Amino acid sequence: MSTEPALVPSEVSSDAPPEAPDALSNGVATRPSSPARRGVRLDSLTGLRFFAAVLVFFSHISLSGLFSDPRAGADAFNVAARAGWIGVGFFFVLSGFVLTYSARTNDPARYFWRRRFAKIYPNHAVTWIITMLLMAWVGQKVTAAEAGANLLLLHAWIPNFTYFDSVNPVSWSLCCEALFYALFPWLLRAIRRIPANLLWYAATVNVALIFAVPVVAELLPSTPVLPFAPVSDWQFWFVYLCPPVRVLDFVLGIVLARIVLEGKWIRLGLLPAGVFAVIGYVVMLKVPPLFAMTATTTIPLALLIAAAAAADRDARRSVLRGRTMVWLGEISFAFYMTHFLVIYYGHYLLGATRSWSDPGAIGVTAVFLAGSVLAAALLHRFVEVPLMRRIGRPPRVAPATVPAEATAG
Repeated sequence: MSTEPALVPSEVSSDAPPEAPDALSNGVATRPSSPARRGVRLDSLTGLRFFAAVLVFFSHISLSGLFSDPRAGADAFNVAARAGWIGVGFFFVLSGFVLTYSARTNDPARYFWRRRFAKIYPNHAVTWIITMLLMAWVGQKVTAAEAGANLLLLHAWIPNFTYFDSVNPVSWSLCCEALFYALFPWLLRAIRRIPANLLWYAATVNVALIFAVPVVAELLPSTPVLPFAPVSDWQFWFVYLCPPVRVLDFVLGIVLARIVLEGKWIRLGLLPAGVFAVIGYVVMLKVPPLFAMTATTTIPLALLIAAAAAADRDARRSVLRGRTMVWLGEISFAFYMTHFLVIYYGHYLLGATRSWSDPGAIGVTAVFLAGSVLAAALLHRFVEVPLMRRIGRPPRVAPATVPAEATAG
């Protein structure tokens, strides 16, 4: 008898969509099992995913030196350099939330892992190849060990800047997602055992652990200091990149999904939750970097995700459910995987050290944003979707042609 876990008990019926997606990698259409929730699509969360990806985009824009005016460049850095931290945090919490909300009844773990591999890895492999070609074009060097660790999604496990920033730097987050997916069947089973009336306590403990991470990081070596933040390789890696540490964000998403599904949500509206998230962003700009990376915005992000899901479940009005916003959300993983390449190598094409006046820099930013959307649409259309269809679906079971007792075992 197989010891492989199934995703049970589940809140979602077996007629869930063929590809119940999540976070960085997926859209979030789901079909909950209760009559009141059947057929619900979490399109507001899909729309929010694009905003999270755009935050990461502007974070990298702020680091690219487009502004010739030093004051404008400093202002862009001060406002947007940390935006990527909140964008990635959103994706990690969202992963746990959506995977739990859309878990399939009696879905063998191997099918779940196959879908996640099909959704994540082809985009990574294609962008890895493209990046290696671009690096060869501009004469950038990367060691075989660094390139291999990146290709195998091991680089975020190594507390060394040259590894976790190698090849396509944004791919470090996929190392975390891979660990999330590997653990999910067991995490879901464990969190399902928490009584419904204790779920908010579980969420509070989880948030407390996230706040404890930067406190522990203060004990780590403080040198060498990174070029973009006054923290060391070790501190930045432990707080922001270390896959086992980021599992805390993922688990918070699982607990939140159970809170919503169990009817324990506090009914905070989407608009107030959005305002709270903006306030959290402003506070994040003011606190020390180790606390800004994850802890400061954890509660606002968690409330925003749950509020958006509850709004869709209850069919309340949401501007995020428009067709364009949903499409942008659907390509957001591809956008995330391609935008850094568009910014970095697009800048190189225009002049590696070139900068512009404020209107020119804003115009170049708009061109890079449009180029990132175009690149994402192509990657989504010609890589993500067809390979998900080809290898992401479980094999069809042929009708039985032998007596049942011959196959019992």
